[in-house]
Amino acid sequence: MITLSELAASVGAEAQPAYQNIHIAELCMDSRKQEHQGLFFCISGAHFDGHTFARQAAENGAVALVTEKPLPDVRVPQLIVENSRVAMSLAAATFYGHPDRRMRLLGLTGTKGKTTTSYLIQGVLDHTGASCGVIGTIGSSIGGKMIKGGLTTPDPIDLQHTLSLMADAGADYVAMEVSAHALALHRLEGVCFETGCYTNLSQDHLDFFGTMERYFDCKRSFFSSHFIRNAAVNIDDERAALIRQTMDVPCLTYGICAPADVMASDIEISEDGVRFNLGVLNTDKYPVRLQLTGMFNVYNALAAAAVCLNQGLDPKDIAEALGTVRSVPGRAEVLDTRTPYKVILDYSHSPDALENILKTVRQFTRSRVIALFGCGGDRDHSKRPLMGEIGGTLADYCVLTSDNPRTEDPYQILASVESGLRRTQTPYTVIENRREAIRFALNMAREGDIIVLAGKGHETYQEINGVKRPFDEKVIVAELLEEMRKDPSNS
Repeated sequence: MITLSELAASVGAEAQPAYQNIHIAELCMDSRKQEHQGLFFCISGAHFDGHTFARQAAENGAVALVTEKPLPDVRVPQLIVENSRVAMSLAAATFYGHPDRRMRLLGLTGTKGKTTTSYLIQGVLDHTGASCGVIGTIGSSIGGKMIKGGLTTPDPIDLQHTLSLMADAGADYVAMEVSAHALALHRLEGVCFETGCYTNLSQDHLDFFGTMERYFDCKRSFFSSHFIRNAAVNIDDERAALIRQTMDVPCLTYGICAPADVMASDIEISEDGVRFNLGVLNTDKYPVRLQLTGMFNVYNALAAAAVCLNQGLDPKDIAEALGTVRSVPGRAEVLDTRTPYKVILDYSHSPDALENILKTVRQFTRSRVIALFGCGGDRDHSKRPLMGEIGGTLADYCVLTSDNPRTEDPYQILASVESGLRRTQTPYTVIENRREAIRFALNMAREGDIIVLAGKGHETYQEINGVKRPFDEKVIVAELLEEMRKDPSNS
């Protein structure tokens, strides 16, 4: 157990003598929860201000507050700070004993590729005898054990707790997705990464950042000695030069088109994976047989290779280990359907990601590409017609359906997506109910077709009217196919 005075010192607050004997057993930011000797952080958000719930937190067991202004009506000790979010991150790191210092953290930022790259890094490091945890969109895992996650980059209290569990489990490394939201909301203050990797930038999250420039600037802020010791950067991305301009740490570049430290050549893409030669620092080349398909996965493999090279691994071992990763949940994942057509599950929920997966399957489909997709509610509206147009341009048939409508009217979302799709001549149908939309796609598929279920990926829920309801597309597809086999008349 730690004292309030120790936590006060970690956040730069005045350590009053009265704090010396106050012990803190829990950190909290939800005033509704019962806490035992808790320290409550008054966080100002977009919809709620935690300062207004400080009294409730004290009534539920908080023995002290971290606040941006004095709250005279709440009779518990208060640490007055300039920014409660920054303070929460610093205090959480201290409370859990700075677990990042017991491991090497590898941070991945960019619009696409973070999840797959983290799994490739884990696969390489585990193959070479190290122990690597993963923290990201799918959740957190160490040694094959999953720790349920919610945010791509967890809030500071959950993050430090998870890091401490991984350190206690003997992790040597943690490959961690670093979201732009996490950087903007100061979730990573007090954390130091051995390597930071930049994958790419494309349109996403403009509902939060407003412009691509603000979104990029947030990503770029990660690449300073404040957060990282060295870097890996995708030199083929059009903003790579801007990333490197302000970088004050050593950097390895990777790419396919422009000259780079780590490169792929002689690339062969098939439905079963990718073969290429891995070139390192203009020396020898090492053959890679990747079990993941698509040019975007070549970039993900190069990112993983560059990060692992930064850890001192042998390039021959890296090339061999990349081929051991069989799949990543919900990322171009081919489902076991035992049908004459293929069903691929992919998390593509942005224009660029949808374009990537459809272009990839177009390269090896023997017949039609059937794209099933929609757009999430309460998010960037401008990408909806773009995704409709991309679907219509690259698929032979589109099935528009709901993704996570959240609190929006799903039919209004679909109408916006449809406005882009109508610019193409591709036939389509609109079925709001996602389960029925999947049934429709399975019914229309013929031998040699590829169905791409885009948008949900690894998610096992659908959020409708603000409520998350069970919806696992792997399970849904299996159930529907079983129904169709038992009663062909309903197909």
